[in-house]
Amino acid sequence: MGEQTQADCDVAIVGGGLAGASLAVGLLPLPLRVALIEATPPGGAPDRALGLNDATRRILESFGVWDAIEPDAEPIRATHISERGRFGVARFTAEEAGLPALGYNTPMRAIAAALFARLKDAPRFAVFAPAELKSLQVEADRALLRIEPRGAAAGPGISLKARLVVAADGAQSAVRGMLGIGTRAHDYRQTAIVCDVQPERPHAGVAYERFAPEGPIAVLPRRGDVCGIVWTVATERAAEIRAWDDARFLSGFHAAFGHRLGRFLRATPRQAFPLHAVLSERLTSPRVIFAGNAAQTLHPVAAQGFNLGLRDVATVAELLASARDPGAPELLQAYEERRAADRARIAEFTDRLVRTFSNDLPGLRGARHLGLLALDLLPTVKAAVMRQNLGYAGATPGPARGLRTA
Repeated sequence: MGEQTQADCDVAIVGGGLAGASLAVGLLPLPLRVALIEATPPGGAPDRALGLNDATRRILESFGVWDAIEPDAEPIRATHISERGRFGVARFTAEEAGLPALGYNTPMRAIAAALFARLKDAPRFAVFAPAELKSLQVEADRALLRIEPRGAAAGPGISLKARLVVAADGAQSAVRGMLGIGTRAHDYRQTAIVCDVQPERPHAGVAYERFAPEGPIAVLPRRGDVCGIVWTVATERAAEIRAWDDARFLSGFHAAFGHRLGRFLRATPRQAFPLHAVLSERLTSPRVIFAGNAAQTLHPVAAQGFNLGLRDVATVAELLASARDPGAPELLQAYEERRAADRARIAEFTDRLVRTFSNDLPGLRGARHLGLLALDLLPTVKAAVMRQNLGYAGATPGPARGLRTA
């Protein structure tokens, strides 16, 4: 390797996925020098969709990218929650919430494209990708990062000084590892099989969450009357199910999900993702903030993970808008205080859902049935759950209330 080059910035974002890129966009109005470090070429995203709740929509709107995303986003006008083999059903509608949609099922590629279009040629912004973070050293007033470019970008190593590092580098965060910060992890012994299917009947903007003993099943509306599915199965069966031909797969999925959308006529190639929960033991470290999946990676039940992570991002952007020193201890403390309760509540909620419904114990079956009925029939309970699912249950960051960062 040649001689290292040196650069300074106010904020170094490690991880250029959707959370890291969203933060970079959220910081554009501020007079901050921002660097984004990503291990893969910039702007790429998996061919999957995410369910965005209303708070997330408003954050992306306040960051100036929702107009570019919306044409690819399918509105979710109602949700239908049920348990296989039971009659209890809970329903939520956008009309009840007083909104045009409860959320939007949105391709990850559309989100990434809108974010990186905003970042292109942005002032005071630098991207290092593909590049690997090789070391991180924290001093009293700054962090020192050593970056090694990869692939076509390979060249001299880069020594980067930053007043704040935001780790948005995923469940296996390199930043967390370098700082020796542990995690609380749980293997659900479940695997999500993900693809698109063509239903016989129009989805009408309804998202379905159906609980089965092996794990939850989600069927989410997409553009063109296609549905995205997340079929959670026991990990030991995942390889077999993924290898089924289309006819057998569609028949098996129909048997698991039920008849509400008629038969399923075709399926796209399947992907499989083992499911774990990973929570960082700390949300901050001197001169470092953890956000998105680097702070918490959750089971995908109820589509809470990305929405929670974007509230992390919005909180960072809001705090930095009025900060003299981006990495000051009081800013880190404020981030901890604002994010801890929301994070704990959503992590417990998703974990409890999975553990309660992913079994067939006789004592729990009746309780689950009554719980779904109560959720549908008791207005105060239903309103509280709806508010949480919309992203407004806790301390809501300014961008989720429509406030701009500058």
